[in-house]
Amino acid sequence: MHRHGYIGRKFGRERDERRALLRGLMCSLTEHLSIKTTLPKAKELRRQMEKIISKAKKASDLANRRAVIAALDNVDLANRLVDQIAPAIQRPSGYLRIIKLNEYRVGDDAPMARIEFVDLDEINKSFAETNDVVLNEAQDSSGSEENQS
Repeated sequence: MHRHGYIGRKFGRERDERRALLRGLMCSLTEHLSIKTTLPKAKELRRQMEKIISKAKKASDLANRRAVIAALDNVDLANRLVDQIAPAIQRPSGYLRIIKLNEYRVGDDAPMARIEFVDLDEINKSFAETNDVVLNEAQDSSGSEENQS
């Protein structure tokens, strides 16, 4: 059998296992903004995640927001991607970078890689600004309660 025209990697798994693996990697990347995995998994994750980020950037309409939620299967992480991460990204495409690490996994000698957002600094700045606003609002509300007592 030939491999011509087949897109995607099998990872030696069935379809449902493969989808669950990629969904878990997408959730981890959204949560931590940078993860370490094997090189083939990182390359496949970039293919999937770039499409989801493009939809998250256009999530002003409900259909794209629901597509992001369906892809990540976690409403909190999908909202984080749509509301915090996607607006901080200013580039039209190429949102992720893969850095080949000079190390190999102990059990099977698989090449390891780190996948992260290219605009990681801007995303962290936007998180810091939103956290400052939330902290300031919390302090203001607790301070006003003390004055009323």
